[in-house]
Amino acid sequence: MSSSQKRREGGWRGGNVDSARRTEILTAATQRFGRDGYENTKWADIAADVGLGPTALYHYFESKQHCLFVILDDAIQEALDRFERIAAAERDHGRALKQVVADAFELTPLDVQRLRVLVAEHGLLVRSYHASDGERAAGDAARARTRDLELAWATLLARAMEQGAVPESDPRLLARSVLGLYNSIWHWYRPQGIVPLEVVAGFYAEKMLDVIGVTAEPEQGRRAA
Repeated sequence: MSSSQKRREGGWRGGNVDSARRTEILTAATQRFGRDGYENTKWADIAADVGLGPTALYHYFESKQHCLFVILDDAIQEALDRFERIAAAERDHGRALKQVVADAFELTPLDVQRLRVLVAEHGLLVRSYHASDGERAAGDAARARTRDLELAWATLLARAMEQGAVPESDPRLLARSVLGLYNSIWHWYRPQGIVPLEVVAGFYAEKMLDVIGVTAEPEQGRRAA
């Protein structure tokens, strides 16, 4: 992406928008949705958080649901990008699995809120029967990337099985089992909760590797947020 593309992105109506303000809106929406829930958040709440009138938000997003679908798509895309970078750089696929599990817990508080939104609201992607064109396009992108992420996991697992690093099983089912365990965290974990992220990471990283069938490295996943 060029420097000019980084500064300005296309608005949903086809014009240019200030990408910094768009990012600010996405951040405010992520925090609101993650803390209060999507249904309990008003479009006007997000506008107030970024110092805009509610109608000004429509220059950036078609609707609250459109904004949500962009958040979901961005979250899945970032997870996929991080996964693919690690998988491509490590030829020992068993070691790569340990690295992607550890990396999955390298999260900021905003990352955690985005994961909470993703897990809580992902079902809307398959229930958007009456979505507008913009909502449908963002939802379709998020669904496609969800499939891509599952396939990336299944592919790495299959390659690890071929190297003898992981016991033989159905890689697709195994990928969904590991992702299901990981996603279950974000139903209950909160950045300001009583359980620190490093404790959650240490516990769940070990369990995820147990499901896969590899042994965790010492201090696997025990990194502070």
